[in-house]
Amino acid sequence: MLSNQSRPTNVRHWVTAWLAVAAILAYLSRNSIGAAQIPLRAEMGISEEEMGDILGAFFVFYAFAQIPMGWLGDRIGSRLSIPLFVAAWSVATSLVGVSGAFVVVMASRIANGIAQAGVFPASTRSIAIWNPPGSRAMASGILGAAMSVGGALGVGLTAWMLNYLPARSILAILALPGIVWAIGFWFWFRERPGEHSSVNSSEAELIAAGRANADVGSSNPTGYQMWLGLFLSPATWFICGQQFFRAGAYAFFTTWFPTYLAETKNISIGSSGYLTMLPLIATVVGSTMGGYCSDSVYRWTGSLSAARKGVSSISLAMCASLVLGAYFCTNIASIITLITLGAFLAAIAGPCAYTATMDMGGRNVASLFSTMNMMGNFGAGAFAGFIPDFKNWVESSPQLLEFFGGNSWNAVLPLFAAIYAGAAGCWLLLNMRGTVFDQSLWKVPKPQPEKETNQPSSTA
Repeated sequence: MLSNQSRPTNVRHWVTAWLAVAAILAYLSRNSIGAAQIPLRAEMGISEEEMGDILGAFFVFYAFAQIPMGWLGDRIGSRLSIPLFVAAWSVATSLVGVSGAFVVVMASRIANGIAQAGVFPASTRSIAIWNPPGSRAMASGILGAAMSVGGALGVGLTAWMLNYLPARSILAILALPGIVWAIGFWFWFRERPGEHSSVNSSEAELIAAGRANADVGSSNPTGYQMWLGLFLSPATWFICGQQFFRAGAYAFFTTWFPTYLAETKNISIGSSGYLTMLPLIATVVGSTMGGYCSDSVYRWTGSLSAARKGVSSISLAMCASLVLGAYFCTNIASIITLITLGAFLAAIAGPCAYTATMDMGGRNVASLFSTMNMMGNFGAGAFAGFIPDFKNWVESSPQLLEFFGGNSWNAVLPLFAAIYAGAAGCWLLLNMRGTVFDQSLWKVPKPQPEKETNQPSSTA
């Protein structure tokens, strides 16, 4: 029988659970306004165009605030930054219930975008501190799955509550759990395992040993040298590149996929909307399975390159093949099956991307993650907006249009497959030895050794 001190306490799993709840609350707040926009416009007396400006403001500020908020998370730590971010977006959302003026709702969405830009880089930073390399991908997969759960809850709860309450009141009510969470997390959480009273010596040693085994004493610059080292690193380029392509391809599901089905397979918009749920559900399952798969490969091989780069490049290449295969199918069931399996495989790469920032970010995990996430948002926006232009280009060429059966929508699936192939290519080009700073074209001096570091470096 193991004594209480010999058996790890597994407080790190509770840290993951707290962070997953924060992800659910973030997407609950993010998606609820979309479901409530029609009655909210009526209550506020604003046009559809003005509501479009409000909805779009979130994504613009969310993308551009990634780097400064990620930097802030690195500088002040997760125990302070994460509750601050959650409380900020919750208070901002609750103000909609106080005043339904256009300027208030617009300010609420801007504040939501800025605050939510910081919570995921800081959460990734905490996962890196609290987990050895063999457990990080699973924790990242749970975090990614929680985002999708929160998005579904945001739409479902809002739709149900609209039967009983005004839209403004619903947004105010949905903000309250965030306030409670922020207070509870600040009291319970500690920056490092050794500072938490519930962590016994066995768990502390387990986490410390795993981090020590991954440490190669690489450079961890600060200030402007950190940003130069980050931006001038080929490793950063490939990490951001895979996110740009992968998020861009995923955006197809949430934007144009129902229309694609309706235009190419003569399916009603309502039915195509239901069919679109299948790839999205597969994404939730794939995110969780991707974390388990990556961690398992690491424990079997001891290689971060095999666990992150190998798993991601193979899964994304298979995804691209399945999506391209769907182009040659005529049966709708076969098409949906292949694309759903493709979405599952693409989601497997998600936790690997999150975890690569932990493995290669040194003591600047949040800054690297926020840079990657910013590029992912740019990719999602770019490819969602590119689809109409791409269709027009196909229609402008009689030969191309004939090749695709006289329907420019038929050309979208091969494009979709090529984008996923681009993500796989970025993973293949990524060198996972050391940190992104070790590979940077900007060579920075190594700092003096410290007694304790917050984030580990990595070895291939």
